[in-house]
Amino acid sequence: MDLDEATRLAGSIRRELDQVVIGQPAAVEHAVVALVAGGHLLLEGPPGTAKTLLARALSMTVSGDFRRIQFTPDLMPADIIGVNIYRNEARGFEFQPGPLFGDIVLADEINRAPAKTQSALLEAMQERRATVDGKPHPLSPVFSVLATQNPVEYEGTYPLPEAQLDRFLLKTIIGYPPIDAEADMLKRHRDGFDAADPSTFGVPVVASVPELLALRAAVRTIRVADAVVNYVNQIVRGTRELPALSLGASPRASVMLLGASRALALLRGKSFVTPDEVRDMALPALRHRVILSPETEIGGTTADECIGRALSRVDVPRL
Repeated sequence: MDLDEATRLAGSIRRELDQVVIGQPAAVEHAVVALVAGGHLLLEGPPGTAKTLLARALSMTVSGDFRRIQFTPDLMPADIIGVNIYRNEARGFEFQPGPLFGDIVLADEINRAPAKTQSALLEAMQERRATVDGKPHPLSPVFSVLATQNPVEYEGTYPLPEAQLDRFLLKTIIGYPPIDAEADMLKRHRDGFDAADPSTFGVPVVASVPELLALRAAVRTIRVADAVVNYVNQIVRGTRELPALSLGASPRASVMLLGASRALALLRGKSFVTPDEVRDMALPALRHRVILSPETEIGGTTADECIGRALSRVDVPRL
């Protein structure tokens, strides 16, 4: 798949999502970037802001297997991975895969699962495999996790460990839509749209699984100049020098930021990454990979503000 064809395909996915998810252009862009880059996406926002709707609509654009897991405090690893079941006819155990063995998996309210389940999911997200009774089972080659969490309610939740957060390519903060967009959304519901009924979405299949694999391969052909590589490196290393942060972004953050920037460049029809893509991806790629110092957190400063400071201290390269 050449770059022009890849850009058209990624653009088609985005256009279909824009027709369903009203007033959330940044979230839609991040969802497409994560899908194209082959990464996982964490959606955070209050209830009713189209987090689940975005994940469901995105899955409908690909002719793959979509699975949804509703995370609860009593969810166990076997509930998502699967179990070995004894079959009399086979005179042995047979692996019965769980919902994690899909192409696109929605982990709804991910922070409600206990630590054991989180660790099982971590292996799947990092290595694209799941281990049952000591035997690894490969996941789908296009396996992607779209996770949601509610930042308002903390009762009965388990904060995601840093290691797990680090496996998400992007973390998107979803707020309330503008007044005009919300009015358009209400008109759509008046005319028959139902967020609980995917048949009303009107989203066609845009890409097959092989096409999605080809699209991800095309991302790796996007050129990145040495100056842009250094720009990414300086931004990430700059977060480690901020007194407001007790932990800056890791080297994996540099890799993730670079990959997201390449995917965004492809979505924008470019054959190379510019500093604009790096700046636009810096917040969603880094905000969940830094830890505020206690004094900073008490003072009300956010991770986004700290990353903005790191960005402002690095000279933008000229290509």
